[in-house]
Amino acid sequence: MNQPLRVAVIGGGHMGRHHVRVYSQLPQCQLVAVVDKDLERARTLAEQHGGIAVTRLADVPGKLDAVSVAVPTVYHAEVVVPLLEQGVSVLVEKPLAPDVASARRLLEAARSSSAVLQVGHSERFNPVVQALLRLGVQARFVEAHRISPFTFRSADVSVVFDMMIHDIDIVLHLAQEREYTVDAVGVNVLGSCDDVANARVRFANGVVANLTASRLALKTERKIRVFCPTAYVSMDYQKKSGVAIKLDANLDLVKMARERDFEDLSQMAHLDFGSMVKVEPLQIEDVEPLRAEIEAFLTSVQRGGAGAASAEEGFAAVEMAERITTAIRAEGWSTPLA
Repeated sequence: MNQPLRVAVIGGGHMGRHHVRVYSQLPQCQLVAVVDKDLERARTLAEQHGGIAVTRLADVPGKLDAVSVAVPTVYHAEVVVPLLEQGVSVLVEKPLAPDVASARRLLEAARSSSAVLQVGHSERFNPVVQALLRLGVQARFVEAHRISPFTFRSADVSVVFDMMIHDIDIVLHLAQEREYTVDAVGVNVLGSCDDVANARVRFANGVVANLTASRLALKTERKIRVFCPTAYVSMDYQKKSGVAIKLDANLDLVKMARERDFEDLSQMAHLDFGSMVKVEPLQIEDVEPLRAEIEAFLTSVQRGGAGAASAEEGFAAVEMAERITTAIRAEGWSTPLA
């Protein structure tokens, strides 16, 4: 039986504390340390979940197998690259980096290291996304809405890197294509960075995505709709629910139209559509996305190979996010602050 992996968490803030909690609950690892520049915050987490509290990773005794990095994005390269060079596997919170140049540095470090670098695109592990992937559908059009009230966090970065980055990763994962064009608009209201953004991405293979993100809404909503040649799937990330309308399950509608010599389905408008269309609820498993993400990371560390959301995929998400923000600036909608 494999010995538990020795792990630590760097950064005990909003996301880091959840990493600490999950590691403390998993049998395949031993939480060795919580690292944070605020020693009291690190001590509070360590007292609750185990491990020692330190302000520097250098103060952790012994060799670590894996580390979660949940520090501000601008410090990712500074923290992650030395770890990879030492052969320590890293799960770094999304986005991989604040810009393409920094993301490329992390990608090159990952390619040169024998360690795993996984990016924390936890929405990939949302049970509704897993249910969609199990359907094996081929996406042709994807529409995603991610809106919420202002949280007073991450106001110093565009909503594209703050919120839309989740859906960017999902779209890239569904499209399986890296060539695309971007049209985007956005506005800043509360600061110098975009608070609302919309992007339309057209991939070389024909897939089209329409992405909207806002941190100025009065409610929280996270939904995605996927149009395919054989199905339409609508999912709610927040409620962890979804439905699918499949072509093969509704062929009786087409058959009925033919039997009645209808030229198209619009001639069936007088019929009770709701009772005729077969809508299938998605089979959703009740799992915590972060826990599933960390378990996948630890499995990759134990077995070797790329992480579930690899450095290459993390780089691709940053690259698209930067292209979207560049397109927004080119439109000139954002208002310069006085």
